[in-house]
Amino acid sequence: MDKIIRRNRRKKSIRKKVEGTSERPRMVIHKSNKNIYVQVIDDIDGKTICGASTLVSAKGKAETKTNMNFATSLGEEIAKSAKGKGVKKVVFDRAGYKYHGVVKAVADAARKNGLEF
Repeated sequence: MDKIIRRNRRKKSIRKKVEGTSERPRMVIHKSNKNIYVQVIDDIDGKTICGASTLVSAKGKAETKTNMNFATSLGEEIAKSAKGKGVKKVVFDRAGYKYHGVVKAVADAARKNGLEF
């Protein structure tokens, strides 16, 4: 339980500083035990511009989808989707997760495919 409390404390601290606008929306990541979800959100209008997850990914099979291969493909997918909607710059919101592992893999793949943050 302490792990969840610490993550929520980090999440609140990050969200005080990070806000998505129409020029620079917020790219937020969420991890569950089985899947990874990424959304690009405009906080001012309260709208999700685009989203991707390993839940609906074409590579998704019966095995767990939280490894690095799925994370890099998810980063590529969200970058292509965001660029298709006209978004080039985003603010990265790691939602309290530490910046390593799949969170870092998604961010690096999105950067390599043209998103700036």
